Amino acid sequence: MDTMVSHQLVHERCPPPKTVRDTGLEFSNLLRLLIKTMYVRGLETNSELVNALKLPLSVIGELLDAARERVLIEILGAVGLRVHSEFRHGLTTKGREWAVDALEQSLYVGPAPVSLADFRRQIERQRLTDEQVAREAVIEGLDELVVSDAMVRQLGPALNAGRSVLLYGSPGNGKTTIAKVVGGVFKDIVHVPYAVDVDGQIIKVFDPALHHAVEVHDRSAGREGGTTDDSQLRSEGIDRRWVASRRPIAIAGGELSLSMLDLSFNPHARFYEAPLHMKAIGGTFIIDDLGRQLLRPEDLLNRWIGPMEHRVDHLTLNTGRTFEIPFDVLLVFSTNLLPEEIMDPAFLRRIPYKIGVRAPTEAEFIETLQQECLLAGLDYEAEMAGYIIQRIKEDFHMPLAFYQPKFLVNQVLTACAFEGREPELSTELLDEAMINLIPRSDQIGMTATPKMSRDTTGGYDPAT
Repeated sequence: MDTMVSHQLVHERCPPPKTVRDTGLEFSNLLRLLIKTMYVRGLETNSELVNALKLPLSVIGELLDAARERVLIEILGAVGLRVHSEFRHGLTTKGREWAVDALEQSLYVGPAPVSLADFRRQIERQRLTDEQVAREAVIEGLDELVVSDAMVRQLGPALNAGRSVLLYGSPGNGKTTIAKVVGGVFKDIVHVPYAVDVDGQIIKVFDPALHHAVEVHDRSAGREGGTTDDSQLRSEGIDRRWVASRRPIAIAGGELSLSMLDLSFNPHARFYEAPLHMKAIGGTFIIDDLGRQLLRPEDLLNRWIGPMEHRVDHLTLNTGRTFEIPFDVLLVFSTNLLPEEIMDPAFLRRIPYKIGVRAPTEAEFIETLQQECLLAGLDYEAEMAGYIIQRIKEDFHMPLAFYQPKFLVNQVLTACAFEGREPELSTELLDEAMINLIPRSDQIGMTATPKMSRDTTGGYDPAT
């Protein structure tokens, strides 16, 4: 978990429920979740169930009362000898049978979901466009990159508009890096639900690999993200079904398929996993290497026309039920192909910000090399920069690219470590490093073979 952040950065969230009715969920579904949790995890006390289901003590008490009335649980005794001791509860034979039946319907055991209505309301509370990024923040975010002032002037408005962005240019000049950096420029803290309930079906949303939880201190409500104590349980000032998180940054590249943009149903566990762009709501979704996916670019792009145009997306359950969610995502397309060859004019028109990421000038290349040498602890020598540029352009017949300085410095460091010598930039080490920039097939007698190109169905055919 990240360090504690200022409460001023945290968006307001839905108020915590005081009763089961306040949750907006079916009473029977919550009762089944409680019984399953007691059965699978062996939990007995109110506080254990509060921590497991992330529901306030008042709601847990209401569910336990109903479970006792149905003879699903029984009181086993008190915990400790204090005046405010908790009671221990155990499942009856009927309760265990009920739990097994509930597990046959769904194996989900975890924090209680939020209702679809509350999910929609929370997205509206923490929209990307509510956070205006200052010029200084963009410059600070790009501090470790060598970018032009023109690039900063293009990126800033795109971020504040919260609309789609196209980054295009030759490979190796930092399109993906820029996309990740600008996604991280946002500082606000948003609230992500562990799961969402749609018609009794559970969709898991919170992903620890994507959502970076933070600790928020709110004096009026206690401490979020830390260990729950008795005083916090009594205050019930926080709906812990939501996780305070930095705005997410999701990225998908050549592996992206249309099925990954739909709900993923686990037939064994019988609950759903949210698609990447649903997990990225309130943040940035980067589609990297556009045009390199196995599916046709137009099929992928057509998937986004509706959400980009209307700012809503539609998802479908296995039952056939289709539901709508706000599409509050900064959608960033990145490609090293010609945009006009993979996008038709209608789609290009729907992307309001088109930012070309060009190759470095010689001055920018030298500045990048200086930065990399400084980070690596290498002495920078101007003549070495000139030597590298001359060899790349004249001997290797390659254009300069922003990735090359870091690539060469890392190669030199690795070679020095292997040889057990002090790291240094030398023509000998640089020559060996530059060999790895591009295969020199002609120098070892290899002859050309037919290239592979896409056919119109998205597969591959040999092409001469």
